[in-house]
Amino acid sequence: MSPAILLFIIVIYFSVLLGIAFYTSRHSNNESFFIGNRNSKWWLVAFGMIGTSLSGMTFISVPGKVGASGFQYFQVVIGYWLGYFVVAFVLLPLYYRLNLTSIYTYLDKRFGKVSYKTGALFFTLSRTLGATLRLYLVIKVLEKFILQDMGIPFELTAVIILGLILLYTFRGGVKTIVWTDTLQTTFMLLALVICVVYIMDTLHLNMSSTWAAMQQKGYTRLLQTDINSPSFFLKQILGGAFITIGMTGLDQEMMQKNISVSNLKDSKKNMISFCFVLLLANFIFLLLGGLLYLYAEAKGIPAAKDDLFPMIAVKSGLPFYITVCFIIGLISAVFPSADGALTALTSSFCIDILGIRRNRNMSEKQQKRTRLIVHNAFALVFLAFVFLFREIDNGSLIDTLLDVAGYTYGPLLALFAFGIFTKRKLINELVPVICIAAPIACYILKHNEGRLLNGYVIGTELLIINATLTFLLLFLCSKKGGNVVVATTENERPTSTENARLDGDESPLQLADI
Repeated sequence: MSPAILLFIIVIYFSVLLGIAFYTSRHSNNESFFIGNRNSKWWLVAFGMIGTSLSGMTFISVPGKVGASGFQYFQVVIGYWLGYFVVAFVLLPLYYRLNLTSIYTYLDKRFGKVSYKTGALFFTLSRTLGATLRLYLVIKVLEKFILQDMGIPFELTAVIILGLILLYTFRGGVKTIVWTDTLQTTFMLLALVICVVYIMDTLHLNMSSTWAAMQQKGYTRLLQTDINSPSFFLKQILGGAFITIGMTGLDQEMMQKNISVSNLKDSKKNMISFCFVLLLANFIFLLLGGLLYLYAEAKGIPAAKDDLFPMIAVKSGLPFYITVCFIIGLISAVFPSADGALTALTSSFCIDILGIRRNRNMSEKQQKRTRLIVHNAFALVFLAFVFLFREIDNGSLIDTLLDVAGYTYGPLLALFAFGIFTKRKLINELVPVICIAAPIACYILKHNEGRLLNGYVIGTELLIINATLTFLLLFLCSKKGGNVVVATTENERPTSTENARLDGDESPLQLADI
């Protein structure tokens, strides 16, 4: 297929996104950008979050992993599923009870400013690395399989894509991306199903014969029972659960959409329905991976991990509509994670680091101007990291993403767990030191595991080890008598007095206040 035709289709797709952005951002303000005026529909948020969670990384890397490890990635997905229940029934009630715009405000009320800023900075680091890694993968695929044939370089592709993301997010923020994510999730899932059905039909397979063929090749193996393997099923399930708690429940991007729903009951419905659909979607991606390897073998196409799906979809002479489905599906997979991350990082930096919501001397216009500057600055940071990942690409980026999460979300998980499950007060000045020291110690442990752990290989449980070490160090640097902030499962909002305190008062929140 002509690259020019594919490029034209991409332009049409972006035009639709910009149209939605223009429509949804009418009469928008800072409240619209940060939390969508707290009137998002729960079913829209749930459906759109599927695209955010799956991303281009899932679209490309998960099918590519099947050839080497079968369905073992589904062990991690089961862990994800368990983790969403913790988010729904432990963390969401806390966020709604305190009426938070940024979830890291909880750390301020519980421990103080230093812990609050530390948590927000770790989110900034974590989400920047995760989002740019996903974005890099999709830009790489577009450049390798479409744009390089037209003489368009990688660097220009990255600049154009980030520019387009800026265009449709800079005004509406959450209010816009709730709708654009829904559209993009629809396209992504449609592309997934159409590709599965087409390959099954081409290979003259039905569901039972597909499963039998994949089973014969060893693609359907699920449980890894070797405890020394990084894919050992208990490591994967427990690691997946804690990754969800960290990367969803303690992540401003994901929670920003959830707390934009008007009440706790609907937000819980969003989270639970979302986790069941996500379970099914990941299974279909693995099924697609097995089919792609079967198709590649039948047609004599070399298997190449992350390149397998795009190679078959774009370069193997498939029908026009399949290639279009792949391109639209791929773009639809990357943008819900990139646009949401850009919006959430802007929100967190403005609220948590710059404190514009607490500054009564800043007008709405001044806040908006600051927000736009930060938004553009993060786009440039994204661009820099995309170029960095191009230099260190190892061919299978899903493993890199999970490793990054293990190092960067551990301190966040420990801080929130310490606040929720203990009544102790932290020595605030030591919190940044602890949150940096624990990941460094885990990095040293991980890279010397063979010698230090007698052959044991650390997998996704790296996040658990990191969080546990951070928690223990926090305990050693604490004393009795902290401010306790409790969550309730009741569907309630704070009084106007509480709301004013949470948004603007610098004084600690006492147990008696709530």
